[in-house]
Amino acid sequence: MSQKVTVFGSFVVDLMARTPHLPAPAETVKGSFFKQGAGGKGFNQGIAAHKAGGNVVMITKIGTDSMGKVATDAMDEVGLPKDYLFYNEDVATGIALILVDENTSQNEIVIVPGACSTITDEDIAKVADEIKSSAYLLVQLEVNQDANEKVVKMAKEAGVRVIINTAPYQPMTDEFLNGAYLVTPNEVEAEEVTGIAVNDLESADKAAKVFFDKGVENVLITLGSRGVYVATKERSEIIPCFKVKAIDTTGAGDAFNGGFLTALSEGKDLWEAARFAQALAALSVQRMGTTPAMPTREEIDAFLAERA
Repeated sequence: MSQKVTVFGSFVVDLMARTPHLPAPAETVKGSFFKQGAGGKGFNQGIAAHKAGGNVVMITKIGTDSMGKVATDAMDEVGLPKDYLFYNEDVATGIALILVDENTSQNEIVIVPGACSTITDEDIAKVADEIKSSAYLLVQLEVNQDANEKVVKMAKEAGVRVIINTAPYQPMTDEFLNGAYLVTPNEVEAEEVTGIAVNDLESADKAAKVFFDKGVENVLITLGSRGVYVATKERSEIIPCFKVKAIDTTGAGDAFNGGFLTALSEGKDLWEAARFAQALAALSVQRMGTTPAMPTREEIDAFLAERA
């Protein structure tokens, strides 16, 4: 049985177009495909964790406009409770403009966070009990950072294990990182925080030491096609990723973080959790979109059995 986990983070509507190539400045490119769907790093991670079998409390904020309905419809579709959705009547639901190169699967993304960057102290007070009674709290950097800092401080003081996904990167205080159970940057974000370019085990170990010195307990750095680096103070290794044909890599990091959260909530150790999360991410990149691409638990288990 999985323990209760909370995902505190962003919701935006993904507006995704596929193009033969990503446009250069001032260039107009004719696209081949358009899709609108639920997204945002927090929401993607919450949906991924929930579909993977996690007992998830999803906390985010949306507008009262038509875009907000994309969130509620997506939650209804997968049976994720809407008890901790907050609303802003004055600020629109966030959006993300996503361009995907249909030949390379590379993407460019512009995010306008909108309502999810207006989370207030009153909102946080309403979810305090849920956060404090969770085994894990997962946050990203896509909502207003003052709200993140309050929620993370509250969780740490209650003995909740805090996971910080340092995306999209913005400067963080050492106090915010200190006492975190885990950080999950990609190699670019790891370099932003530590100043160390991560490209192999040795450089990843150096970056991890900077995080350890800042008071972080464990470090995980996603390395794209090279796999994922996992480190405790006693052990570190790069776990290679599953080889699959990617169609759309947009939500891969979110898929990984959501899967990792669910695996930890079921008592898996960091290494087992990373393998489970890699399977989830590998399945997700073979499909279009972000939340619609997140696989079910049955699909993940079947994939792992097949690759064992």
